[in-house]
Amino acid sequence: MSETLEFTSKEIGLALDEGVATLTLLQKTMGPDLFADLDRAMEVLERTDAMRVLIVRGDAKALSYGLDLPKAFGKWGELFRGSATAGPRHQLMRLVKELQRPFERLAHLRVPTICVITGHCIGGGLDLAAACDIRLASADAKISLRETRIAIVADLGSLQRLPPIIGQGMTRELAFTGRDVSAAEAHQMRLVNHVHESAEAAFAAAIAMARQIAANAPRTVEGVKAVLNRQTDQAIAEGLDHVATWNSAFLASEDLAEAVSAFAGKRTPAFKGR
Repeated sequence: MSETLEFTSKEIGLALDEGVATLTLLQKTMGPDLFADLDRAMEVLERTDAMRVLIVRGDAKALSYGLDLPKAFGKWGELFRGSATAGPRHQLMRLVKELQRPFERLAHLRVPTICVITGHCIGGGLDLAAACDIRLASADAKISLRETRIAIVADLGSLQRLPPIIGQGMTRELAFTGRDVSAAEAHQMRLVNHVHESAEAAFAAAIAMARQIAANAPRTVEGVKAVLNRQTDQAIAEGLDHVATWNSAFLASEDLAEAVSAFAGKRTPAFKGR
C-alpha cells in the first residue's frame, strides 16, 4: 500500500510504496515557495530509512515549465534590479546558493533517483532532471535549457551536471541556443535513458525499474551511487560556486528586465547587452 509521508505542501507531494518513494511536482512552474518546499521534502526523504529508490515526476502535461518569472520578480526583484554595492550582491549570491541547495540534496540522496520527463521540461525542470541518476521520457517530451532566452546564466546545476551526461558540445549547444529538444533527440544524445510512447507508459516503466533496483542489496546500491558521484562531485561543487558568484555580479541587467517585460507582454525581447 502507498503511504503518505509526513509532509504538507501545495507545491510537492510525497508518497512511499514498498520502498519506492515518489516526489510529485504539483504545480507546473517553479515559484519561490517551490524551492523551500523542495528543500523540506529532501529533509524528509533523507530520514526515510525504508526508501530504496526515489521517482521524481510531474503530470502528463509537464515535469515543469521552469521558473515562474512574475512570482520570482515579485519576491526577489529588488535583488535582480539591485545596486552594484557589495551588500545586495552578497545577498544575491546567498540567494542563488539557497536555491541550489535542494537540487544538491537531490543529487546526493543516498538512493538512486529516476526522473520521469513528460511534456515540457524547461529551465529549472531540467535542473531537477539533471540532478537525478536516471531519466525516462514520454514520446511527447520537450526539453530546453532556456535561460539564455531570458537573460540568465543557468545557475541551479544544469551547466555543471549535463556535461558528464551528454558531453560538452551538446551542453554548449543547448545552453547557447536555448532551443527545444524532442524526446527522440534527447535519447540520441543520452540525456534520457529510454523513451516511452505515453506519459502513463513512462510512469509505469519508472515504477518497474524502481522495483528492480529496490530488489537489490540496498547498501550495495547506495555504495555504487556514492562511488559514481565521487567522480564528478568536486567539479560540480566548484562550478556551482562559480556561477553563484558570476550571477551575483552580473544577473541584474537591463536585458533581464527586458526579458521579464517581454514575457508579460507576450512579445519577443529586444536585448541590448547591458
